[in-house]
Amino acid sequence: MRVQRHHRRIATLSLRLALGAMLAGCAGHPAATPTPAPTAAAPTTAPVAPAAPGAAPPSAAGTITAGELRGLLFAYSDDSMEGREAGEPGNFRATAWIARHVAAIPGLQPAGTNGTWFVNVPLRVRRPDTTTTLAVDGTPLIRGTDYVPVAAVGSLLTFGQTFDATRGVAVVYGGRLGDSAALSPAAIAGKLVVLDAPFGVGGRPDFQIWRHGNLARYAGAAAIAVASLDISPPQIADYFARPQTRLADRETAPAAGLPFGLLITASTEAKLLGAAPTTLSPGATGRTVIGALRFLDSPTPAVARDVVAILPGSDPSLRGEYVAIGAHNDHLGFTHRPRDVDSLHAFNTAVWRMRALTPDVPPPSAEAMAAIRVNMDSIRLAHPAVRRDSVYKGADDDGSGTVSVLAMARAFATSPTRPRRSILFVWHTGEEKGLYGSEYFTDHPTVPRDSIVAQLNMDMVGRGDSADIKGGGPTYLELVGSRRLSTELGDLVESVNRDEPTPMTFDYTFDANGHPENIYCRSDHYEYARYGIPIVFFTTGLHQDYHQLSDEPQYIDYAHMALVDRLVHDIAVTVADLDHRVRVDHPIPGPKAPCRQ
Repeated sequence: MRVQRHHRRIATLSLRLALGAMLAGCAGHPAATPTPAPTAAAPTTAPVAPAAPGAAPPSAAGTITAGELRGLLFAYSDDSMEGREAGEPGNFRATAWIARHVAAIPGLQPAGTNGTWFVNVPLRVRRPDTTTTLAVDGTPLIRGTDYVPVAAVGSLLTFGQTFDATRGVAVVYGGRLGDSAALSPAAIAGKLVVLDAPFGVGGRPDFQIWRHGNLARYAGAAAIAVASLDISPPQIADYFARPQTRLADRETAPAAGLPFGLLITASTEAKLLGAAPTTLSPGATGRTVIGALRFLDSPTPAVARDVVAILPGSDPSLRGEYVAIGAHNDHLGFTHRPRDVDSLHAFNTAVWRMRALTPDVPPPSAEAMAAIRVNMDSIRLAHPAVRRDSVYKGADDDGSGTVSVLAMARAFATSPTRPRRSILFVWHTGEEKGLYGSEYFTDHPTVPRDSIVAQLNMDMVGRGDSADIKGGGPTYLELVGSRRLSTELGDLVESVNRDEPTPMTFDYTFDANGHPENIYCRSDHYEYARYGIPIVFFTTGLHQDYHQLSDEPQYIDYAHMALVDRLVHDIAVTVADLDHRVRVDHPIPGPKAPCRQ
């Protein structure tokens, strides 16, 4: 699941980043990172083998078992996939792996472009040009210390690509980001607008500028600089400094009307303004900056792609309609800072139990943190063979959804009866970068868009125990969006669940309007919903290993996961066999509307 989205994601990142900052004590020494495979001439399609190695033997026809899921997931989250980052060689191998398995299932048909299993998603990478510099009245500013250039914040904010101050650019103070008062277009035209960090909860400065930024008011400015670098967690600053992947299809004029973006420290703010901002009023002029900054644009190292397959329906009159079932095939890649993952998991679990499972409890005290670290030292002494790793395996996020859809496809295809409507299986890429694979697929579908009657999305369906989430248990399942477009679809899900041999216990907490986790906007289902396609999002929820190196397959509850998969399978059958399309009785957001939960 992605960390807050555009319209795709960064709200819950704050908790995970806080944990990540505390985990510095668990970090190991640098070790060799995975070696990327050659990609200069990466093919757009991969050869498909007749067999699908690396999984447990298929279970009986039409069934989904914990053993099958375990075998598939251990293979899919293997280090050889290098964390499956979209646009990187590991994800290219992962999609080839999915295609080999799909091709081995009798009855499935390729539904990508040009008769393949794949839809190539045009991603491009923006990276800072490190040869460019910036100075204030002749004093150089240090990149990474005084400032960080920002190309984009996922899909939430997009900034300009160049800042040309070779002939000098004047600085103007713009007040606080997010304030209702704004300088006139004439006051900011061609200038660097310096802004204080926005206020967040409790009136405290907030590093989450994406919650407050309205770039339209700064159109015409050469650049904006927000003084939030001091208060940003190190991982946030690192995120901004890294190359940013964008969907090229939507970027016809990436810099048109957009100011260049900078995060700066408070001391840099004072240097630019020539005075402390507390002594100034918006509109005050500052010093002059000289230099240039820019981002370089290039394709991703490997082709990013969705994997798409169809199981034709049994009813000729309904075969042209589809129930879509999806998961995302990508994850976070690998890091250059390997860690002792067993200690990491234990540490995360201890902090999670103190905080996330009991959210009303204050953050751990210094004494509590010290006690946890002592326990970690004891673990290391008891287990001297430290297991360091650098690959984000993403077993739950979203290896669990990926192999669930794969096992479901086999169950559908080997069942003695076929659904009346066709089943459309899509493994989307780029979810972690901004829902790019699902956005591209729904903008350029390989079946008529209005023929998709519903979409069932599975993202992180492998955990959900009481140790992972408050109120969790062996039948725990979160539902999001099931009635947001179609009341009938939500009611149908409840009805199917009641008839299951082991009904799931639904939690609708995270589907509440305005919920701070904003889950409805954070996974691939929303890209279907924006076009008016009814959706249901199935997840067993966030947990202590979310977006951590410790999200590994041995921590998955495969029996629980199999229950979720069978339920989704049965819901899909019910929707596919209806004598009518599920009715849409709520407003449709529209393809360009910002997502609001």
